[in-house]
Amino acid sequence: MTAPESPLEHRIAMVEQQLISRGIRDGRVVHAVLKVPRHVFVPGRSLDDAYADRPLPIGEDQTISQPYIVAHMTELLEIPSGAKVLEIGTGSGYQTAVLAELAATVVTVERHAALSAAARARLEALGYSNVHCCVGDGTLGWEAAAPFDRILVTAGAPSVPERVLGQLATDGGMLVLPLGTGKILDLVRVVRHGNDFRSEVHGKCSFVKLIGEFGWPDERESTSSEDA
Repeated sequence: MTAPESPLEHRIAMVEQQLISRGIRDGRVVHAVLKVPRHVFVPGRSLDDAYADRPLPIGEDQTISQPYIVAHMTELLEIPSGAKVLEIGTGSGYQTAVLAELAATVVTVERHAALSAAARARLEALGYSNVHCCVGDGTLGWEAAAPFDRILVTAGAPSVPERVLGQLATDGGMLVLPLGTGKILDLVRVVRHGNDFRSEVHGKCSFVKLIGEFGWPDERESTSSEDA
């Protein structure tokens, strides 16, 4: 097989080798990942790096997730075309773009203002008008736009943030997040019907920590306080 040369060829190879071969079956998710130019979200890297089968650093101790994990988590959300989605952890904006291909509206929250601004610029340049980028503590959700049909958390939480859970739509709302206290986390989907919340585990994963009031403490801030 000839090595891919163009961004589209890299995306086709990524989808075939990293997604479909591992069981991603939702055609809408496959099409969304195929459409979003991943290399735009990791500037300064070669195409080989941008489409590699691994997470990549994006600054502020954050990463852009492995393509398969992006697709797997998106598939678990089962996003209807008219859905309003909350994403906690904008990062580079890549996962945001994939969600925006599927949902009517995406509200995405990032605690790092610089990452949020950079992601907003990329998303606007690509023509995503259905995305609202917000800066704040994602463990609080985004009450002003609640409820949400779907919620995706893109960092590892020690427990499900109660404030976020309460912003999930009551009739079949779904939340997907990495959950646990070790290095290897459970990938959990929570489905809500009224006041009934059903949790399912869909494999293992590894993510950076979800920092915030209802997540993990910011170790960098703690270190700074101790040094002062």
